[in-house]
Amino acid sequence: MPKFTRRRLLAGAAPIVAAPVLAKMALDGNAEAAQRTLQGHVHDHPHMGHAAMVGAEVPAVGGPNDLDALLYPPAALPYEPGRVREYVLTATDVDLEVAPGVFFPAWVYNGTAPGPVIRATEGDILRVRFSNAGSHPHTIHFHGIHPTNMDGVFQIVEPGGNFTYEFEARPAGLHLYHCHSTPLKKHIHKGLYGAFIIDPKELRPPAKELVMVMNGFDTDADGGNNFYTVNGRSFYYARYPIRVKRSELVRIYLANLTEFDLINSLHLHADFFRYQPTGTGDNWEYTDTVMQCQGQRGVLEIEFAGTGLHMFHAHQSEFAELGWMGFFEVVDD
Repeated sequence: MPKFTRRRLLAGAAPIVAAPVLAKMALDGNAEAAQRTLQGHVHDHPHMGHAAMVGAEVPAVGGPNDLDALLYPPAALPYEPGRVREYVLTATDVDLEVAPGVFFPAWVYNGTAPGPVIRATEGDILRVRFSNAGSHPHTIHFHGIHPTNMDGVFQIVEPGGNFTYEFEARPAGLHLYHCHSTPLKKHIHKGLYGAFIIDPKELRPPAKELVMVMNGFDTDADGGNNFYTVNGRSFYYARYPIRVKRSELVRIYLANLTEFDLINSLHLHADFFRYQPTGTGDNWEYTDTVMQCQGQRGVLEIEFAGTGLHMFHAHQSEFAELGWMGFFEVVDD
């Protein structure tokens, strides 16, 4: 079987959204067929060398609401002294279909990579009941400020074990959680991570809120990613564009948990947004492109000026061609 690499897949300047189909063929050892399929796609869809398919033509996994629980966070709650926000996370071993017919042997929290969005208001007591139903020792390490005995570094939970994390949620901002067992790179890359939102006591203005966790999947175990996604499935938001209204405030919590690559990025077409690193402070950058290294995160806010399909994707073109791209469908009220 010829060794499948992303370099081999993209050797013919593979058009965006053809990549998952070609990848499956390459994984099956039929690289020549993959190249023929590429040529056929270009012949049948001559626009594909310059743009991207959208909607029903896109070969993405699942139905239109499959990732809603990851895209749309729990509602923000006004500050209330003494409140406890409680979550239950379970680590398991699962095979995730990250592209049509392409499965990744993952370790996950609550069945998905990324795991569920955890949200609290600054000053809440956050209580997370963790159970390890997987085959390897795991933990949960939360970014933020908390006692060291809740840090998820020394509190290793063996298979079949349990641990309860409990601490005051602070500071306000967008944070992360992930496994901190060794080898750390493997435990994170396999899928044990998620977004952790701490709202300020005086809540941000009302908005349509979205969570986007950038990640990658090494499906041939060579130490390099073969697919790149937002929220775990390649080209999903090209198959199912995210609908928003023109002029409404849209807030995106963006985090990068991509292993094996130094940076990941988001670029928005046809408009600009405001960006606040880590969701803290008072400074906002006005831009259409942001870069994040592994573990960085930030808050984006935008009111779209026009209607229509607005593409978004990694500005590393290779990442986009291997799954990390989608569309906002901006409509009038």
